[in-house]
Amino acid sequence: MTIAVVGATGMVGTVLLKVLEERNFPISNLLPVASERSVGKEITFKDKKYKIVSLQDAVKAKPQLAIFSAGGSTSLDWAPKFAEVGTTVVDNSSAWRMDPDKKLIVPEINASELTKEDKIIANPNCSTIQLVMALAPLHKKYIMKRVVISTYQSVSGTGVKAVQQMENEMAGVKGEMAYPYPIHKNALPHCDVFEANGYTKEEMKLAREPQKILNDRKFSITATAVRIPTAGGHSESVNVEFENDFDLTDIRKELHNTPGITVQDNPDTNTYPMPVYAHNKDEVFVGRIRRDETQPNTLNMWVVSDNLRKGAATNAVQIAEYLVENKLV
Repeated sequence: MTIAVVGATGMVGTVLLKVLEERNFPISNLLPVASERSVGKEITFKDKKYKIVSLQDAVKAKPQLAIFSAGGSTSLDWAPKFAEVGTTVVDNSSAWRMDPDKKLIVPEINASELTKEDKIIANPNCSTIQLVMALAPLHKKYIMKRVVISTYQSVSGTGVKAVQQMENEMAGVKGEMAYPYPIHKNALPHCDVFEANGYTKEEMKLAREPQKILNDRKFSITATAVRIPTAGGHSESVNVEFENDFDLTDIRKELHNTPGITVQDNPDTNTYPMPVYAHNKDEVFVGRIRRDETQPNTLNMWVVSDNLRKGAATNAVQIAEYLVENKLV
């Protein structure tokens, strides 16, 4: 199988290649694609060197699959060009997520919606993926009415410039700023750009994307997204009001039995999810599971995942695996 990785030298692209290698994805020919200035340079994949090619050359090669992680404008311009030559595109950007004609996929939840006709498939936002992984099994059993979420997101979610800013600040070095303020020893209630309603784009993604993935507009989500000075891994405080009452033991059991979720929930031994333990792992970790004592049928939990892996690269590769296994490419 010929597969193109668009944005191969970026933060998510680098992890994508690592995940493809780890999971032994069936590749006979890899087309790493990056910006014009990188064309001709080499990357190593499975101990073999591959030359970086241009988007134009990658389209000409007509790969069966292209995984995009190069920003929304690149996806809007080039995903349709790949689709026109028969390539199936899995896109990591926000470009196609809310397009009514494109599927928004978390494989454990809704991969069965995919068909051969789906030529551009959207990968959800990193914070959305870990959230819906924890919500989906509970929604099925107890029916969600309202979700209130606060996120604590790592600088790697912004990109390499933000990681560099934090490292510079930690070392006392003046450098380029990815954020309007210092991030070291700080917390910024500002992820992505502000919209007219006072919410950020990230917060609105969290409000809208889960409804599309779960194919249900009857529950509502409100979010506050905060950037914190951690290098990797997003954390979320999640408050869920259900229509039906629940038993905490059953909640833990539902989550424990959900593929892709690891329950870490024992206050007696200080066992709870943390970004430092989620690093380089593909699971979504859930803990601090407890009843909200201020109103009926309401649950609090803490959800953590590696935003570059399950939040981006691993989810995209799992979509690609599903397409291959089900002969949809």
